[in-house]
Amino acid sequence: MSIDFVLLLLGSFAGGFASGLSGFAFALIASATFLHVLPPTDSTTLVLLGSIVAQFFTIWRLRHAMDARRLAPFLIGGIVGVPFGTWALQHVSVGRFRDAIGSFLIAYSSYSLWRGVPRVLAWGGRAADGAVGVAGGFLGGLAGLSGSLPTIWCGFRGWPRDEQRAVYQPFVVLVQLLGFAALALAGGVTVATLWLFLQLLPAMLLGVWTGMTLYQRIDEQGFRRVVLLLLMASGLMLVLW
Repeated sequence: MSIDFVLLLLGSFAGGFASGLSGFAFALIASATFLHVLPPTDSTTLVLLGSIVAQFFTIWRLRHAMDARRLAPFLIGGIVGVPFGTWALQHVSVGRFRDAIGSFLIAYSSYSLWRGVPRVLAWGGRAADGAVGVAGGFLGGLAGLSGSLPTIWCGFRGWPRDEQRAVYQPFVVLVQLLGFAALALAGGVTVATLWLFLQLLPAMLLGVWTGMTLYQRIDEQGFRRVVLLLLMASGLMLVLW
């Protein structure tokens, strides 16, 4: 077994663990390892497939918290936002944009951890939820950052942790399915990469199961801290990458 393959296994487990524990961050955590071993296109394929599988596994566990009326504005907004993000990809500096988003995530998570008591926003209703969906879809199409804004917004809404995850996880799946379809249509998905994904799948699923097991043992405040720390780590990766 080569060192590169061991690194891919570790990245798969770490990404799966983060996804199982928090419902997001597979892409950023796994990419930190994958991009050191694989070409960007192959890394993107593995990240998208791994994240989609991890999300489906945990969404099934959270099906009791699903609310179609609550979820719909986010999904519709995401569908609208993704094409604009893809268009913007051709016209803006993604590097500078990632730096700006990373700095925002670091500042927001640091302030929220320091503040302690979460702020709850009740205004805007479904229209505001839809606008966040558009923004999340835009970031997903532009830089693969679909989960950050919906995750933050669900925390602002003050919903219980299962209900938060039952919103932002399906949203992330939708945006990533659109991204994978676009990648496949562009010829970026190869048989060799799909075979590598199958080899890494057990490590991903073990990570998801471990993360989900820990999730069930922490309370609402512990979950909030986990989300904020992962948002901070995501921001640091974006800035330092």
